[in-house]
Amino acid sequence: MTGFGRAELRGDTLVVTVEARSVNHRHLDVALRLPRALAPLELEARRAVSARLERGRVDVTVQVTAVAEHAIQRVVTDTALAREYVARARALAEELGDLGVSGGVTLEWLLHRPGVVRVEEPELADAVVPWPMLEQALARALDELVERRTAEGERLAQDLRSLHAELAVIVDAMAARAPAGVGRREERLRERLRALLGAAVVDEARILTEAALWADKADIAEELTRLRAHLAELALLLDKGGAIGRPLDFLLQELGREVNTVASKADDLELSQAALAGKGVLEKMREQVQNLE
Repeated sequence: MTGFGRAELRGDTLVVTVEARSVNHRHLDVALRLPRALAPLELEARRAVSARLERGRVDVTVQVTAVAEHAIQRVVTDTALAREYVARARALAEELGDLGVSGGVTLEWLLHRPGVVRVEEPELADAVVPWPMLEQALARALDELVERRTAEGERLAQDLRSLHAELAVIVDAMAARAPAGVGRREERLRERLRALLGAAVVDEARILTEAALWADKADIAEELTRLRAHLAELALLLDKGGAIGRPLDFLLQELGREVNTVASKADDLELSQAALAGKGVLEKMREQVQNLE
């Protein structure tokens, strides 16, 4: 499921900012980007994310900055580099003196040379950002992320309920069409025997026996019973809510298995078409379930 959460926690001297993004993924895959100084807290941060989420590719970025009144940047001068600039400048002036090049090396000129003066932000000590501070900021970002994922999940659940109803109608159509197959099989068997035997007498008992065996092989009563049981369980899961992605995955696999069996047994055009329609609905449901927690 997709979502975004951001939180900012201000301390006396530091500000901890956490951003959490998630996209669809069958399993939980957490990518943490922490400042090097906070590396010892990575395990705790991963546990905090895993405690709140079960599926999705989750990217968490943590930044630590100083509050404006307590700037931690510092100015660093490279004295050795400055001496090199001075030496090189004087040597060049002496070499080009016959061309009329003159002028002294000033401090202002020297301060403008690359690398002589630079601003550094020293590495923050991990003791400055204790785990409770990072934990609180992370929890707030995850709260927002979960809230947005929940809203998306509710929309997906509505779509799944519509597809569930569509699949239930298809199963009812299969059940309504199945009994008619018995008579059709018997009639087709009679037609084949007449074509083979011509005017010879047809053994009615043998026809009934063969028709019964054929009907037993093509019977889909058990598959229909299991399909309806799985649909009932699916409806209960959708009403229950929460982290239901994995149970729904399993149910859809079972539904798919039963629909495939019906399709393999079908010797009737309308029953075959119903099974194909059921496969299409299940594929749509699988795509949606991949987006659920």
